Amino acid sequence: MNINIEFYASLMKYLPPGKSRFRREVKVDDGITLSKLIQQYHISEQEAHLVLVNGHFVNCGEDRDSRELAEGDTVSIWPPVAGG
Repeated sequence: MNINIEFYASLMKYLPPGKSRFRREVKVDDGITLSKLIQQYHISEQEAHLVLVNGHFVNCGEDRDSRELAEGDTVSIWPPVAGG
């Protein structure tokens, strides 16, 4: 199935090649969980600080382990940020 991934800031280095700066459409296995997707792109749990699926926040831990992705979902991931 096809989903969209959006990696921001320092996580952009994990994106596969493409034309968009931070977004890619990728093919993944049916029934893949959010945690498995994050692991597939070698993003650590600490790096995946803020994770949204279709604009809705998903807590780390069990919520990410059990959240299966569906065709057309958009997964957005931000690292921890500092500043002010």
